[in-house]
Amino acid sequence: MRSISDVLARASDDIETTMLTRDHDLGSRTPYPGLSGRWVRFGRTNIFYLGVRHPAHWRRLWRALRAVRFDLLYVNSVWSTFSILPIVAARLGLLRVRRVLVAPRGEFGSAALRLHGVRKRIFLAGWRWMLGQPRVLWHATTPAEAADIRRVLPRARIGVVAVASGPEPEPEPVALPPARQARLVFIGRISPIKNLDLTLRALAHVPVPVRLDIYGPVEDPWYWRRCQKMVADLPDSATVAYRGELHPDQVRETFSQYEAFVLPTLGENFGNAIAESLSAYCPVLCSDRTPWTGVLRDGGGLVLTELTPTALGALVTQVATAAPEQRHAARVTAGAAYRRWRAGLTSVSVLDQARHVISDPTYQVSAQCRRS
Repeated sequence: MRSISDVLARASDDIETTMLTRDHDLGSRTPYPGLSGRWVRFGRTNIFYLGVRHPAHWRRLWRALRAVRFDLLYVNSVWSTFSILPIVAARLGLLRVRRVLVAPRGEFGSAALRLHGVRKRIFLAGWRWMLGQPRVLWHATTPAEAADIRRVLPRARIGVVAVASGPEPEPEPVALPPARQARLVFIGRISPIKNLDLTLRALAHVPVPVRLDIYGPVEDPWYWRRCQKMVADLPDSATVAYRGELHPDQVRETFSQYEAFVLPTLGENFGNAIAESLSAYCPVLCSDRTPWTGVLRDGGGLVLTELTPTALGALVTQVATAAPEQRHAARVTAGAAYRRWRAGLTSVSVLDQARHVISDPTYQVSAQCRRS
């Protein structure tokens, strides 16, 4: 995950980290070759690749973790078992940690809470006592996400407000060969929160030829089957293909081959894919439910304010009917908007900021991210 890579890469040299992760990718059951059940050193981080069905892995992990007293337990998600188990272990004293830092990653946004809403309300009713205790801090990536957290947990202490820096921009856009169809792309988890189905419905409202390539892991198989039925009903002017998953190192190169990234998301706390797209000179057609609205209006792409097939279809038509030189100019402009955004960031390390909070209870957290 880009967000976790960013956390580890930007921490101060004197911070040592231990990371626990599963031994396989999302949507896959095949372990990474040669890593399952092993400790691996990467930079200043010790990483353990856990096969959850292997008791020997748990024993090896437990022996290593019990030997260390940690200053901070940082968990990525509220709902994940990989968050719940270590928080419970810390609460029971089985895992020795001073503080817990929870990164909800947009999970407390209103749209995200509505997905499987009954189950989430039941979970929060029983879990609120744990999440609201003083030793639990929260990592928000924007002031808006901090407000989302406080709406669910009014007494929550926002320990960190830090936005990812995004990748270095490419030096110049790749020249795309002329094509009859506008080349659009979707890269992300195939999940209702990303709203891929709206993109597919919007293509029926585009009167000119257009091509959409879809990349990403199928997180919700039922939702993906629904999307596939929509593809089958599209008019001949729309060409849609699923291209499978991408290695993280392939994402920006892939974005550079397209004229627009379409993401009518229901909500993003940051949106690493948006940063990667803009850094590769690929304009973004995105909903106004992300921190990127200002950057897109500054030239990064087009903002969708009404989540309807007609409204999104109009934006796609705007891209598809533009002359080749206009599409290229839009790509250059998108890259320039991203450069301006990145130049305005204040460098913030999540782990360093958390260290200040732990060592000084009176430390005041500020929102060190550019408004957008």
